[in-house]
Amino acid sequence: MSTTNLELKLLLQSRLATGALALLLLVTLLAIWSGQRSVSMQNAALERFTAAHREDVARVAAKYKDGGEAGYAAYYTNHLTWDAPAPLAFAAAGQRDLQPFALRIRLLGLHSQLYESETINPELALPGRFDFAFVLIYLVPLIVIALLHDLVTSERESGRLRLVSSLPVSQTGFWLKRTLLRYLLVYAVVAIPFGVAALLSNAKAPEILGALVIASVYIGFWFCLSLLIAGIARSSAASAAALLGCFVVLTLVLPTALNALITRTVPVAKGVELMLAQRQEVHQGWDLPKPVTFEKFFRTHPEWRDTPPVNVRFHWKWYYAMHQAGDDAVAPLVSAYRRSLAKRDDATRLAGWFLPSVGIQVLLHRLANTDLQGQLTYQDRIAQFHKELRQYYYPFVFHERKFGPAEFEKLPKFQAPAPAGELRLEILGMTTLLTIIVFAAAVRSLRRIAT
Repeated sequence: MSTTNLELKLLLQSRLATGALALLLLVTLLAIWSGQRSVSMQNAALERFTAAHREDVARVAAKYKDGGEAGYAAYYTNHLTWDAPAPLAFAAAGQRDLQPFALRIRLLGLHSQLYESETINPELALPGRFDFAFVLIYLVPLIVIALLHDLVTSERESGRLRLVSSLPVSQTGFWLKRTLLRYLLVYAVVAIPFGVAALLSNAKAPEILGALVIASVYIGFWFCLSLLIAGIARSSAASAAALLGCFVVLTLVLPTALNALITRTVPVAKGVELMLAQRQEVHQGWDLPKPVTFEKFFRTHPEWRDTPPVNVRFHWKWYYAMHQAGDDAVAPLVSAYRRSLAKRDDATRLAGWFLPSVGIQVLLHRLANTDLQGQLTYQDRIAQFHKELRQYYYPFVFHERKFGPAEFEKLPKFQAPAPAGELRLEILGMTTLLTIIVFAAAVRSLRRIAT
């Protein structure tokens, strides 16, 4: 019997090892099931929204079979926008639980519609989603610690270390082979269920490969760190305590402290404040002389400056000009808001260079297109669609042309942004470098094992 087969047999006879691997397999399957169920619910919701939206538009269009004012049609017609989950969204939910993935908009001010749904209960958002990313980042290290904390100390405490040291084999290679076997078992328990689920979700091969590489590097980091401590510690209890301390510091304390630091140093206004600012501008517009409102509107839409002035108490072109002027007024606030979000995102990515737990989370969310960048891309597409609606409706509103069934048929259709995940090689490279450094230190510690 080869030494590898013997080691595998001994490992599987250990209740701690088999129990830890079985538990890891169970929670991995549960996390994947939970993620896929969440994605299925989102897709089902989008199908319901789409069907209800078609009925809503048809109901409004039926009232204009003989034609009518475009202003009324634009006011009462909602336009559905959506952001379908990417194939790997089941593995890393990211911000999809916090931000809307479907939004109905009208020709009114964009920002009041875009940010009015940003009402997140922080107590509900705090625990996070139980998904594959959660299992990989927080639970896998605990399993690794359980498997490796007494790799060397158990031999010392049982009195077998002197015998092991006398074997005619490379001592460093002996410990590395035992560690590699455990690494392959843990990686297989995590990677095989994920790979099957990713294939069933129609994920592309580069995406699946990228996620598997991310998992392999992160699991490797914790194995190397555990091996380093195992080679230094004099007892199993000391080894376990040191590794648990590393786990708490690297996955809980430092990420939380850095998040608090980033939040404090890069303040960000709430989206609801932008909504209120835009609505305040619109409300003030009711009391302003109409020429003042139009002058604000013509600064960004000069092509409508030559249209006849409004001499009546209410006109739809004045009403929509007032809403657009409100959007233009808060545009600098929106730009500052997005810049602040981008700065926080950049700071988080920078932290991921030095904290593997943060870096792996950033990598998985970007690969699954569930991070801030994915949400901002969706918002940009909504803004572009709102512009298309304005360009379509304005000629009818400003020239007072009738709006009928034919015009409803030609309404702009929203084109959802294609999910575009990517692998951030710089963060993966830094995590890999950290893993290599820890591995080199672990090998050095193994060479100094004393009986």
